[in-house]
Order: sequence, then C-alpha cells, then structure tokens
Amino acid sequence: MTDLLRTSGDLHARGRGDRRAVVMTMGALHEGHAALIRTAREIAGPGGDVVVTVFVNPLQFGAGEDLDRYPRTLDSDVKIAEQAGADAVFAPSVDEVYPGGEPQVRLSAGPMGERLEGAVRPGHFDGMLTVVAKLLHLTRPDTALFGQKDAQQLALIRRMVRDLNFGMEIVGVPTVREEDGLALSSRNRFLAPEERRTALALSQALFAGRDRHAAQEALRARAREVPATRARAEALSAIGESRAAADAHAVAKAAPSGPSGVRAAARLILDEAARLRPPLALDYLALVDPSDFTEIQDDFTGEAVLAVAARVGTTRLIDNIPLTFGAAS
Repeated sequence: MTDLLRTSGDLHARGRGDRRAVVMTMGALHEGHAALIRTAREIAGPGGDVVVTVFVNPLQFGAGEDLDRYPRTLDSDVKIAEQAGADAVFAPSVDEVYPGGEPQVRLSAGPMGERLEGAVRPGHFDGMLTVVAKLLHLTRPDTALFGQKDAQQLALIRRMVRDLNFGMEIVGVPTVREEDGLALSSRNRFLAPEERRTALALSQALFAGRDRHAAQEALRARAREVPATRARAEALSAIGESRAAADAHAVAKAAPSGPSGVRAAARLILDEAARLRPPLALDYLALVDPSDFTEIQDDFTGEAVLAVAARVGTTRLIDNIPLTFGAAS
C-alpha cells in the first residue's frame, strides 16, 4: 500500500530502502506520470524506495496564470501512483514547503532561464528551481526523474544539480503521447473538442520537422551513393536509376536543408493552424541546443531540441522532440 505523507517529519521517519528514486509532480497524474513512476520503480529496484511528490508550487505561476485553475486530484493521484509502483506520495501544504511565507532566498535560473519559456513566463524557472531544490533536499533521493516534455525545465534542473553539486542522478523520461499524437498534459482536460483538434498542430508541426530532417538525411545519403563516374552512370542507365540519382542530387541541393528546413516544415503546419477556428496562437517555435537553449545554426552538429508552445483558447500547451544533426560528408 502506498503511504500518503503530509510533512517532512513523516517522510524522514520512513525507511529509505536500498535506493530512493523520486518523481516530482504538481498532481493531476496521468499516464505520462505513471510512466515516470514505473521507470523510477525499475531504477530503485525491489529493495528500493519510490516517492512521488505532489505539490502545486505557487512560485512558478505568474500573474494571470492558472494557479487557482490548476487541477487538484489527490485521491486519484495516490491511486495512480500506487498502481504504477510508488511506495509513498509526499503531498505537503504550502506552509510545509514555505514556512513563514514566500522564501527570501531563491535560486536564479540564469540566462538559460530567460529564453523561450522564461521569456514568455518571467520568473517561472526561478520559482521552479527553488521548489525543486527544496524538494530534493526534503526527499534526499539517489535519483530524480523528470519528463522530457518539459525539456527546458529538465535542462535547467540538470544544470542546477551539476553546478551546485547536489550529488544525485537526474533522469529524463521520454514524452508519452495520446493515440492522436497530442503530448499528455494535465491541461489537456481543459480543451473543448474543437480546441483539441487545433491543439494537434503542435505535435503535427514537430513531426513534420522531424520528417523533413529524415528526408533531407536520406537524400544526402542517396546523393553520396551516386559518384559522378562514367562507369557508374552507365550502370545506372542500364537499370533505369539515372533519373532517380539526378533527382536526389537536385532535391538535396535545392530544398531548404538542415535546421532551416526543419523550421520551415514545422512553421508551415503552425501557420495553417493559426487560421483554424479556434485558432492556434503561437508563443514560439525554436530549434535549440539543449545545453543552453540557444537557436542552432545551419552548420550545427549534435543533439538538438525542436520545441513549440502555443495557446488554444485559454489553455497553454508545450511540446518538443529531440533531433540529431550529423556532420556533412
């Protein structure tokens, strides 16, 4: 049975097991959270301890944001956590986390925290890092797990843990999606049916960018396989491939390539969604280096994140996918 704990004293009185893995949430748990908890269970092992925190942090909600509207579903949260393998749910009050009121000392997310989500929601990441730091100290895990859907948040937490020597492992777990591709989010429940249809443009834009990238890589590989030699040209002509080879060269050269092509493909979907009813109101589309969340250039090589954020009606959603850009041959 999963224990429901309300105070840090209750939490510290529990045995830790061989290894503690912590999943931090703001509640309203869904299958995406369950995937995090199941991964935590695997990491902790049968002799370990899995703790799920449920805390709606007021510091990371700005003026006019949905703090009061954010769903509170603790009873069902505990059931979902138990079914996924959690040993305890730590659901402290605001007074328990911030005794005496809002903290006078807070963490700063620095320049990375001022980009993308940080630019749209000033101060959000300072509040997020402050509560994550507090909950890490309170729960004292060996491993803490976070969803890759919140890619910028995950990058900042990893940076904080590294820069400030927290001495624990941070694990990112892949985004869980619904059958239609929409990334699972506690805010999806606020979407009316017609709003949900518009919201699908977020994942569709990301997939279009991913597919453009895959097509560009395939065309470049195809072009490299067709050297400009007479013997090869004659062989290609004999089996009817010369036109295909020429097309591969031409398309690889003419189509927007690399990061520019990825952005263009995603932007096309988002522009179309802006004309729907209800429309999609884009906050940003970005293709960034995950180490600092700055935009990448067309000669970039390595891991990248294609990220999008938008509003549909009164609901704000974010999504992203990872991409890898290899060195040109």
